[in-house]
Amino acid sequence: MLTKILYLCVGGAAGTLSRYWLSGVAQRLAGGSFPAGTFAVNMLGCLLFGAIWGFFENRILPGSEVRLLFLTGFMGAFTTFSTYMFETAGLVKLGQITAALGNVVGQSVAGLALVILGIALGRLL
Repeated sequence: MLTKILYLCVGGAAGTLSRYWLSGVAQRLAGGSFPAGTFAVNMLGCLLFGAIWGFFENRILPGSEVRLLFLTGFMGAFTTFSTYMFETAGLVKLGQITAALGNVVGQSVAGLALVILGIALGRLL
């Protein structure tokens, strides 16, 4: 168990630092108020998650520390948006288009509403 925790910590630290760096660089290059840094991280995260999954899918056992390091640790800290999209793609692959659309619309609308609610609650405290 300690080895798994170490893999998660190392991957998480690398993902956090990568997100911080890339987001800052992309935002400085783009300028303006559009969150280009977050957009760049999320889109690259989707590409990386898919590439890592595709590479490891038939090569590494599901419980492997390698998956913990790269998918859960690094990608989890880099962006959870990629996991959200990967799970949605899984629904599409299974032919569950309504569930996939519900996941995208539901999480986007509910997430926005809950951020706004959280800000309002935080201001009350």
